[in-house]
Amino acid sequence: MEYTIVFLALLAGALIGLLAGWFWFSKGKRISNNLRNEISIQERELSKLQSKINESEIRVKAAEAEARAVAKEIITEAKLRAGEMENKLEKDQARLEEKERTINQRSTEIEQQKNSILAQQEEVNKMKTELSEASAKHREALERVAKLSEKEAKEQLWGELEKEYSTEFAKNIKLLKAGMEEEVEEESKQLLAEAIQRYASEVATESTSTIVQLPSDDVKGKIIGKEGRNIVAFEQATGVDIIIDDTPGAIIISGFDLARRYVAKLSMEKLIKDGRIQPARIEEVVEKMKEQVGKMMLEFGKRATEELGITGYPQDLLKIIGRLRFRTSYGQNILKHSVEMANLGRMMAEEIGADPRIVAEASLLHDIGKALDHEVAGTHVDIGVEICKRYKIRPEVIHCVASHHEDIPIESPEAFIVAAADAVSGARPGARRESFESYLKRLKDLENLAKEFDGVQRAFAISAGREIRVYVDTAKIDDLGQVKLAKNIAKKIEDELTYPGVIKVNVIREKRVEESAQ
Repeated sequence: MEYTIVFLALLAGALIGLLAGWFWFSKGKRISNNLRNEISIQERELSKLQSKINESEIRVKAAEAEARAVAKEIITEAKLRAGEMENKLEKDQARLEEKERTINQRSTEIEQQKNSILAQQEEVNKMKTELSEASAKHREALERVAKLSEKEAKEQLWGELEKEYSTEFAKNIKLLKAGMEEEVEEESKQLLAEAIQRYASEVATESTSTIVQLPSDDVKGKIIGKEGRNIVAFEQATGVDIIIDDTPGAIIISGFDLARRYVAKLSMEKLIKDGRIQPARIEEVVEKMKEQVGKMMLEFGKRATEELGITGYPQDLLKIIGRLRFRTSYGQNILKHSVEMANLGRMMAEEIGADPRIVAEASLLHDIGKALDHEVAGTHVDIGVEICKRYKIRPEVIHCVASHHEDIPIESPEAFIVAAADAVSGARPGARRESFESYLKRLKDLENLAKEFDGVQRAFAISAGREIRVYVDTAKIDDLGQVKLAKNIAKKIEDELTYPGVIKVNVIREKRVEESAQ
């Protein structure tokens, strides 16, 4: 039994070995076939690569041949161009050498001419020196013979010519002056007429009193108060005079300061409406009305600048401009006068080609110093210039402000226009007024000033002081002296008198000859 088992075991082992050998043999055969297939595929691929390599070599050889041909053509063309450039450079070099020779030759000629001119100049200077010396010697000889210096001879000759030909000189001066004045006057009249016609403004002088209407005459007693306490308190608070008379239903507020009168008017109307009129209430109402008028000044300044198209002013400057609404000059409201000036001046500037913006701005600000002239020392022109500088106004405008009364020389056409517009606005009929006493004094001063000149016999101020006629002694004043006298009188009037508008000076020289027939 045991042998059988052993035999079976050996038989099983032999079978297993045969199966294993057969398996490995089959697997090896499959692997060998696979290897052969892979080798065959790689050989085919190598064959293809070899074919491609051969084709690439053929292409490379063809490309090399083509490149050699192209390179040969390029080299040949480059050699040809190089030859051409070399020929051109040789020609340019020859041309430059020729120009250089020409320039050198021209430079030599110029140098010779320069030397010749210098020599001639030295000769001329030498001749000038000799001529000057000869002229000086000749002048000295003449001075020794005449016993007069050159200056004395000129003065003597001029004096004799002036004495002998004074009439001719005066006639020529008159003719030239008349022609120029006629032409200028015609142009200026046309210009001013057009400006005035285009701008029509109201003409009214400010009064020095304001009337306040009352609901009844019983209110007058309340305004006066016990023992006059209310009216005294009101006058002290406002700085005006209250006139209470027999006029029915009205009282009069009197004062030269428009701002104070306006504050007083508003305060009085407020107190009458409220009915409580007593010192404490009066002070309270007056303070409120002052604040209200201050706001109104700012509004007046804004309106004036908006009307003229001026922008960029700070509120402080606008308030100062608005204060001009409560200032007058000879009864003329200064703010209205300034706005009128700005419109007239702007139109005149547009006609003659000046800057209308500078003229309008300077016209508005020309009298701004009058808003503070009672608070600050100095003339209204100086104060106005300082205000303009403080608020950084343009220098061109400041010059117009400073020169509108010719305190400094006028240096720009805009400044001339501002001065002319000031005169036109102030000279409008009804624009300004003055007291009868000051009017008579101005006429008397004008006549006395003219009589101070030597040779003046009589002087008469006419046309409300806008013209003065001066009659001279014909024995002392000749035709040329008549012209000089008119200029001197006009200059002295400008320097010493204060007057609105323009004063015309007429010097009359009348020669009368009388003979008697026997």
